[in-house]
Amino acid sequence: MTTRAALIRYLSLREAGVYYAFLLLLAVLAIASAMDGRPNYLSATNLTNILDQASLVGIMGVAMTVILITGNFDLSVASVAALAAAILVGTTDIIGFWPALVAALAAAACVGLLNGIIVQFLGINAFIVTLGTLTAIRGLVLIITDGRSLMVQNPDALIAMTNFESGRVDLYWPLLTAGVLLALTSIVAILRHRVMRSLPAMWPFGTAATGIAMAGLALLAGPTLSVANPVIYLFAFAFLAWLVLTFTTVGRRLYAVGGNAEAARLSGINVNAYKLGAFLLCSVAAGFAGVLFGCRFGAVNPTALQGGELTVIAAAILGGTSLFGGAGSVVKTVIGALLLFTLTNGFNILNLGANYQGVIEGTVIIVAAAIYTVGGKRRHATGRNKASGRATTEKAAISATPTEDAI
Repeated sequence: MTTRAALIRYLSLREAGVYYAFLLLLAVLAIASAMDGRPNYLSATNLTNILDQASLVGIMGVAMTVILITGNFDLSVASVAALAAAILVGTTDIIGFWPALVAALAAAACVGLLNGIIVQFLGINAFIVTLGTLTAIRGLVLIITDGRSLMVQNPDALIAMTNFESGRVDLYWPLLTAGVLLALTSIVAILRHRVMRSLPAMWPFGTAATGIAMAGLALLAGPTLSVANPVIYLFAFAFLAWLVLTFTTVGRRLYAVGGNAEAARLSGINVNAYKLGAFLLCSVAAGFAGVLFGCRFGAVNPTALQGGELTVIAAAILGGTSLFGGAGSVVKTVIGALLLFTLTNGFNILNLGANYQGVIEGTVIIVAAAIYTVGGKRRHATGRNKASGRATTEKAAISATPTEDAI
């Protein structure tokens, strides 16, 4: 693939649509807020507020993207997060914050292993299994909480929880520097045409766009930009997942497992291990999000995070992750989560009713899915036409070649 062809493909609506939508939404809300006489929508305070609100869904969304890439599904993430939060809050006063955190993550990991074992070794559809665990775990949360809200009473434990979740990190200079470096190195690689021989064709363009977005966000927010710890956890997790999926054998095998499990098995890949690992990762990430939720409020109620699994899946879909496996991007999933929470934030600032929020958010998700689906069909149709053309040319060449009998 030439540099020009790769650039055109990357800038297409299918590949970069979520970036366009996010930037367009920010611009529309900024203009609407200014026309309505409200404070600057693109202020550092509001932008970091959006990041903070999206962090928990983003963490679960990154892990959801991994499991969707393998061709599976996990509807139980929000219930697992609620379970982890209930265990954390319910045991912190008894055993302390850090042991309670370990117990919460261990419980989440057990759920992930259970889901994976049932799906992979009993052969039951992942949608049905995780729908069942969603309901069962929500019932377990009711049992643990006894149907009432739980609160942490120990002052020292509350301080530890607050420091773990609510501490803030200055982000302006690190974000600006990292963004500029990413953009410059990627642009240089593109111009020199070196990267095309050794790295995925889309890598330099994706990295350049990410770097520009990071630097732009830092400049928009200004030197006062600082974020809460969950945002740092989200960025670190997404970056690590991106590195693994893009540059390692594990990442390539995950895509292969989701693209064609039987072909992957025949080529020596342990399909069950990779799919089981994806379930484990998804549940542990959900458990960590639940821990952050419990730390944020120092309390939990039986209905905590109810319905959150739909928002997590919506973020992955907005990022272009295929529900059939073999395709997905954790970076785009994070942008999808930010897009959803930017919508919610904008509705709240503009005083739009909750009914309008549901209608607009649902419409956005359907439109995004339609764009990705239509774009995918066109690309596959183009590929088939090209293959058919090559086959026809080869047949014509063979028929035109004199045979031995003719000679």
